[in-house]
Amino acid sequence: MKNVLKMFRKNKLGVIGLVIFVFFVLVAIFADAIAPYDPMEIQFFAEGGVKRLQPPSVEHWLGTTYMGRDVFSQMVIGSRVAVLVGCISAVCVAFIGTNVGLIAGYFGGKVDRILMGIVDVMYGLPFLPFALILVSVLGPGVQNVILAIVLITWRNSSRVIRSQVLSLKNRTFIEAAKLSGASDGRVLYKHIAPNVVPVSLIYVSTSMASAIMSESSISFLGLGDPMQVSWGRILFTCYSSQAMFKAPWWILPPGIAITMLVLSGYMMGRAFEEIANPRLKER
Repeated sequence: MKNVLKMFRKNKLGVIGLVIFVFFVLVAIFADAIAPYDPMEIQFFAEGGVKRLQPPSVEHWLGTTYMGRDVFSQMVIGSRVAVLVGCISAVCVAFIGTNVGLIAGYFGGKVDRILMGIVDVMYGLPFLPFALILVSVLGPGVQNVILAIVLITWRNSSRVIRSQVLSLKNRTFIEAAKLSGASDGRVLYKHIAPNVVPVSLIYVSTSMASAIMSESSISFLGLGDPMQVSWGRILFTCYSSQAMFKAPWWILPPGIAITMLVLSGYMMGRAFEEIANPRLKER
């Protein structure tokens, strides 16, 4: 693991992605201190009128919405949902997919057939319709969005990890570990798992990016929690207010933020991909 982190630090693209990601994480952590207004508070002029669709100014750095709410405050608070969904989904997806791949590849036989059969079934389920149905049934909420993402996207990493395990389990150092009396669990997680860490980290990064896009898509379609401020919800509100062309300061910030955070995930994923397969860097 130390070698992986050392190699990652030498990858400029990965470091840039990490810096962008850390920036958004810090914004999410200190959102209450950064946001100048309550994101749902309606702002009024001194004479009493609502500050409806006001362009960026000293008081409102990113302008206001159709309802007179501060866009900058909504952006800052909305970063929490993106970071939360991205991080939790990525960790869960990588954990489930990696373990399924490790167990299926190592034990083979009936265990492999059952687990890969489940993966095949999951591949038959289209993500967005499944997520929309699940969120519609369980109700809007961040936890249900995360559940929908995890239930579908763990399938992607499991097959790749399995193929890595199949190429490792007959190596000399694995046979030596078995002959020394190491249990299956020790062989699997002490000797094989560390060798698939770079591949697993690829899916941590890319799953984070996919989860953020998925949450934004679900919220944009109107199935997000109406009481929860998120970037996708901001886009949905702007679209439903028919202000997409009248108020670019309202729609551009969440779009740019989503793009940057998703891009950071793929940049880190590319760095881990080069660590797992150094030939990519040579090309």
